[in-house]
Amino acid sequence: ISFTAHSVIFTDADPGWVRAQLPDGDLGAPLGSRFLQALYTQGGRTPPGDGRAADPARSSHTVDMLWLTESLPGSPGLRLTQAANPSHPRVALARRYRDNVMVWAADGGIVLLGRGVAGRWEVAVEVEPDRRGRGLGRQLAAAARHLIPAGAPLWAQIAPGNAASIRAFLAAGYLPVGAEALLTRPLP
Repeated sequence: ISFTAHSVIFTDADPGWVRAQLPDGDLGAPLGSRFLQALYTQGGRTPPGDGRAADPARSSHTVDMLWLTESLPGSPGLRLTQAANPSHPRVALARRYRDNVMVWAADGGIVLLGRGVAGRWEVAVEVEPDRRGRGLGRQLAAAARHLIPAGAPLWAQIAPGNAASIRAFLAAGYLPVGAEALLTRPLP
């Protein structure tokens, strides 16, 4: 995870090995391709997109923008129905990276909440293709702020190239605070 002028690396790798991989003074190195590739290899992980993973779609990681906001009181302002056992592919992906995933459906989209890195509240939204471009993503991102406990921070990860999501989360009151790469082992 990188923030302005510093990074935090959570790994079971030897700290000396980690330091040896990172050039002094290069603030971008922890999320650079050279270091991430070395960390994949050292940790016994399958590098993204190399085709050896059990499910390549789930092993292709990116460096995501890290966004932060806080909870809001009151109703979400959007009609949501909590889904007991959803089968949406986005839900399966969320369960790979988060604990206690909860899902709400709206007409044309879903909002997911779960506990991610260090137990933090994390959100993801998905808008059906025929409903995109009409503000539903922003409404879902805003609704999530009402679904977490009062005073709780809420985090989101967005691929830098996903301009529609960036605009939606910005409009819903989230602010970019850093970047992160989440490296996982491939599914068996």
